[in-house]
Amino acid sequence: MTLYQYRAKNKEGKIYERTLDVKNRFDLYDIIRREGGKFVSIKEKKNFLALISLANVFNGIKLHQKIIFAKNLGLMMKAGLSITRALAVMGKQSKNKAFKKLLSDLEDDISHGKTLSESLGNRSNVFSRLFVSMVKAGEESGNVSGSLGIVSSQMEKSYLLAKKVRGALIYPAVIISAMIVIAILLLIFMVPTLSATFEGLGAELPLSTRILIYTSNFLVEHTLAVLAVIILTVFSATLFLRSMVGRNISDNLSVHIPVIGEMVKEFESARTTRTLSSLLSSGVEIVVALDVTIDVVQNHLYKNVLARVRNAIEKGEPMSAVFIEHEHLYPVFVGEMVAVGEETGKISEMLMSVANYYEEEVDQKTKNLSTIIEPVLMIIIGIGVGIFAISMLAPTYSLVEYI
Repeated sequence: MTLYQYRAKNKEGKIYERTLDVKNRFDLYDIIRREGGKFVSIKEKKNFLALISLANVFNGIKLHQKIIFAKNLGLMMKAGLSITRALAVMGKQSKNKAFKKLLSDLEDDISHGKTLSESLGNRSNVFSRLFVSMVKAGEESGNVSGSLGIVSSQMEKSYLLAKKVRGALIYPAVIISAMIVIAILLLIFMVPTLSATFEGLGAELPLSTRILIYTSNFLVEHTLAVLAVIILTVFSATLFLRSMVGRNISDNLSVHIPVIGEMVKEFESARTTRTLSSLLSSGVEIVVALDVTIDVVQNHLYKNVLARVRNAIEKGEPMSAVFIEHEHLYPVFVGEMVAVGEETGKISEMLMSVANYYEEEVDQKTKNLSTIIEPVLMIIIGIGVGIFAISMLAPTYSLVEYI
């Protein structure tokens, strides 16, 4: 059920306003007609219970399911099935309750006269603006199945690329986190035992050993306080990174970190060019395509560049000049290929070539990064173990003098 606030005109010509909780707009129109009124305006209201319901329904739909949805729907429509029948078939095959409910709602909307793009657009918390724009362009050109095929391919490429980058960065993060946890456990449980032995014999300890013992004592005596500080720091850092200032700082840092910065630039270049190419090849106007691409890219630096590209297009200027001007974000190759596309009238093809090139580059660099990270981590682990061993075991051998 959805909460609607509407205005209508009664038989006397007076306008009245009411709020009703009904299944959809068509049920609301029937109620107004039975009242003898004429529809004036309508506004959908989101109450708290409705928001909870939506969150529960759509929370279980992952990106991979949306990719499969676009691919299968496009193939079925290309085979001659109607949209409603294709949605019904996918609904019967799906075992995910949230996805099955989504398909049922889409089928219901289309059965009542809505277009597929309108129905998808009403679920902006599930389907991105890119997805909706591609489907709308397909409806206008009469090739929805082709647009669905393009958007599924675009989403799959972006998904796999992001997955590879995350995979390359997760590995060192897990290893470093495990090292920190093990170090804390050693400081809390193992070091106090050895330090008690050293103190009992009155042995003279080196500086590194005294530092470890001091750190251990501090952790043992203030365990809860340290845990509270760690939790508070993580929570505060998460909130800060989600704020506008935090996002701006992280966006700037991400493009300046050695090795990682180059991968970020190539990743954003691939995402930008593939999104633009997919939209343009589907028949979306270039200004609209740039607006959608601005929504797709995550880094605000790239959003600003694309906004300048859009302004240049509106003024009748070449967009390649803006890409070339910002070669510190977009590699020179991007601007030059866009310039070639503008000269030959094949911008979509040139952009797709750039996307394919940088996706291969990022793929290769993620593999290389994993290869480089392993020996670096081994060195870091070896240094950590060596410092601990020297600090705690060296005094043990000198205890002979005190026995």
